Amino acid sequence: MALRVGFDLDGVLADMESALIQRAEELFGEAMARRLQEGAAEPAAAAGSDPPTDMSPPENSPPLVGLRMTSRQQRRLWQHVESIENFWEGLREIEPGVIGRLASVATERRWEIIFLTKRPETAGATAQVQSQRWLEANGFPLPSVFVVQGSRGRIAASLELDIVVDDRPENCLDVVVDSKARAILVWREDERHLPTAAHRLGIGTVKSVAECLDILTQVDAVGKDQPGVMSRVRKLLGLKEPARA
Repeated sequence: MALRVGFDLDGVLADMESALIQRAEELFGEAMARRLQEGAAEPAAAAGSDPPTDMSPPENSPPLVGLRMTSRQQRRLWQHVESIENFWEGLREIEPGVIGRLASVATERRWEIIFLTKRPETAGATAQVQSQRWLEANGFPLPSVFVVQGSRGRIAASLELDIVVDDRPENCLDVVVDSKARAILVWREDERHLPTAAHRLGIGTVKSVAECLDILTQVDAVGKDQPGVMSRVRKLLGLKEPARA
């Protein structure tokens, strides 16, 4: 049977962070955006104070990891982003050409690819349609995109995915806890900052989507239903058998 693989979009394939930094510069000014990246708080938000409830970030907004912002600042930035027509169509690929390669390998190997995202709505087309257009423009025809909430593990279980590729450790943890799928964490940061429990829990890590595709191709060459194939996945990802509760 064909591999069923779920790919997160922002942080894995799409460079949301650079686009948000640009919008933060428009909203707060270049100097303030630089301070936000460095972890400085906006003067209007007192240190240690809780922002009003209505100034918290939208519930369905992705976390702003690269921009160390208060909840109030995040809310202002997301309000700005939500007013931009078809914002999600303007993002760049993190790894130029990798979406086209994913499409080519998936077609050749007959993989079933499902794209998962937590993108909030903006002006223009729906987040789903914008994401589909973006993927098509970058070389993946007829993409299946799910704008999702809640546990990625439960989503993986419901969609009967074999593998989920994500850039957030907490999403990968959800996958290994709430489903039978394997989680692959795309970790482009210093390995010294990698959560220590990742490998112990059976979360594989790669430095790029290109590396991930190399591993998935090797797994598929054996066949996912062959005896010992999951042991091969663990070996390729440098894992031991995960400790499950």
